[in-house]
Order: sequence, then structure tokens, then C-alpha cells
Amino acid sequence: MTVESTAARKPRRSAGSKGAGATGTENGTTGAKRTTRTAAKKGSATELVQLLTPEGKRVRKAAYAEYAEYVADITPDELRGLYRDMVLTRRFDAEATALQRQGELGLWASLLGQEAAQIGSGRATREDDYVFPTYREHGVAWCRGVDPTNLLGMFRGVNNGGWDPNSNNFHLYTIVIGSQALHATGYAMGVAKDGADSGVIAYFGDGASSQGDVSEAFNFAAVYNAPVVFFCQNNQWAISESNEKQTRVPLYQRAQGFGFPGVRVDGNDVLACLAVTRWALERARRGEGPALIEAFTYRMGAHTTSDDPSRYRHDDERAAWEAKDPILRLRRYLESANHADEGFFAELEAESEALGKRVREVVRAMPDPDRFAIFENVYADGHALVDEERAQFAAYQASFAEAEGV
Repeated sequence: MTVESTAARKPRRSAGSKGAGATGTENGTTGAKRTTRTAAKKGSATELVQLLTPEGKRVRKAAYAEYAEYVADITPDELRGLYRDMVLTRRFDAEATALQRQGELGLWASLLGQEAAQIGSGRATREDDYVFPTYREHGVAWCRGVDPTNLLGMFRGVNNGGWDPNSNNFHLYTIVIGSQALHATGYAMGVAKDGADSGVIAYFGDGASSQGDVSEAFNFAAVYNAPVVFFCQNNQWAISESNEKQTRVPLYQRAQGFGFPGVRVDGNDVLACLAVTRWALERARRGEGPALIEAFTYRMGAHTTSDDPSRYRHDDERAAWEAKDPILRLRRYLESANHADEGFFAELEAESEALGKRVREVVRAMPDPDRFAIFENVYADGHALVDEERAQFAAYQASFAEAEGV
């Protein structure tokens, strides 16, 4: 059984569709035209943009009206689709964690707790937008139509990525912290020179915001008015370093120093993440330059499966964030608004289990790579040292065969 993402089952809405914003403009984008000055003023607000409370209540605040219009006419079917995306992404993530614990993967970086930030922002992208992830954007990959099993090859050590970035406009995972912000900025500068109206979005964490690469990307993006959105998932911990040891001001305020707007959004509110990212991408497509979104969320699990968060944070902190669970809050809203019944949740549960089963089967069936491929394509014309290393490795491999034959 193949479990598709919602994106694969339903055509992606273009920016000119009704649900993406308000009235259309001449170039096909949506939303009332806003100047960069107005956007910057809006982005300087200190409040956390929230459209759905942890209790599942819709927020009606005039201060959020500019963002709320981007989801004002969202349909019950679309809401159920967002819920489905988050549930299946969490199920996939849990299966990957279990597979690592069973020795099937070398490492895994869980997204537990960050589903709303990823699904909301991922669903805000158009098909012709380009995404630059880190190594934790499993939900965004899902939104872009990447088969989740393709994400696991690198963590199993059988390939260097597992998918063609050009097929989904979703770049390969980036392990080097913060470097993708520069890649995204350069790509966005190229998009602008080509005269395209597509947007670029770069994902990184609060820890990466301390890297010089990110500051350089901010500066280049601002100076060249690049159509790029910087999406920072502030999950409160850069491995074992808390926010307090990384910054003295809220991360989104850093954008002001570079001359573009920054917004802090409730990263556990999928509607707010969807709305704010649509806002940021549409202004980028209109040629109004970059924006920084700080999705204020929480990493419920370990940084990776090699980490032990109990050594540096308290259980009561996690408990406080569990009350803000992104999936639970949308379920509460769906139930209170009568947008979903028990049949929907039961069917989704069955689909979730089917996904977990498929992931297990696919991972365990992945063929081992050619052990000697690492020596290929190092030098165009070969090299004596590489030849020597290849011979040493061959002898080492042969020693295992000899031992088994004894």
C-alpha cells in the first residue's frame, strides 16, 4: 500500500486561488497590495501571532487581521487535510525513531512537537517555490510530495539523499548548520534575475541563528532584495544550549537590523503558521524582499537519537509544552466546530498504522550500497593514494570472509 501526502492527492492551489488570500493582482498573486514599509511595521509587532489557541478556539484579534485573511476562507476539508498531514508526519517520525533504536538507522532527528510549524509553512508554498531544509524538515518534505521512505536512506547509510531535488523543488537535507540559508539566498537572487515570481524558503533552527552563515544570508538577501523567506523553528534548545545562551532579544527582531520585517508566530498553531508563511511568500513574490518568521515551538524529544535531553532540561518544561500540542489543539477545533467525526479519526488511525508498516518494510528492504563506491569519482584521473586506500580497504573486507571460513 502506498500512502500519499495530501499534496499528491489534491492539486496545489496557486497563489491566485481564493484560499490563499484576498483579491488577486495583475501578476496572479493574492492579497491586497502592501508596501514594504507597511509590512515592516507589521512585522515589528511584539505579540505572538496566534489564530488557534491550545484549547482549540479561533482567535479574532484586529492585530492579526492582516495574517488572518490568508486563512479566512479555509474549508473544513482543508482543515482535515492539515490534521491528517500532522498525524501522519508524527507517525512516520515515531517509526523512524523506533527503527533507529532497533539498529536499522544510524541516527534520527525527530520533529516531535514541531508538526504545526512544518505542515503550516509547507502548505503555504506553491509548486514552483523552492525549499531549502535542514535535516529535521520531515513534515515539509511530506508537503512537497517527497516519499517519506526516501528520507531514511541517508540515515541508514545507503545513499547521500534519496530524492531528486528538482522533482519536488525540495533540496537535499543539509547537515552543516546554517549553510542552507546562504544557498537559499543565492538561489533567490537567481530567481529574481530570471524574472520569475516564485519564492524561496529556508528552514533553520534557533541554534543555527547563531551561525555567521545566517547573518551573511540576511545581509545579502536584504541588500539584493531577494525573494526569500527565512523560517526559524525556535524549539528552545540548540542541542543542550537554551535560548538564553544564544540571544538577548527575540530572534525575529534580528531582521530589523538588516532592514526587513520579522514576525514571531505560534509554532504550535498550524493556522497561524500557514497564514504568516503565505503572507511572507507572497510579499517576496511581489518583489518586496525577504522576511524572517520565528516559529515559537518546542522540541518534545531529543535533539537526535544520540542525545539525552534529561541531562539539561526538566520534565515540567516538557509537560507545559505538551498542553500546547499542535495536533491536539486542531483536533479540539475540528470536534467543536463539527468538522470531523469519529469515522474520520478512525480511518486516519488505520492509515497511520499502514504508513508505519510500509516504512518498516521499505527500510529493512533497502539494499546495501557498494562498499567501494566511496573511492570512485574522487579524482577525475585517479590517484595513487586513493588506489592504496582502496587496496587496504579491500584487504580489510577480505579479512572478515577469511574469519567466517575458519
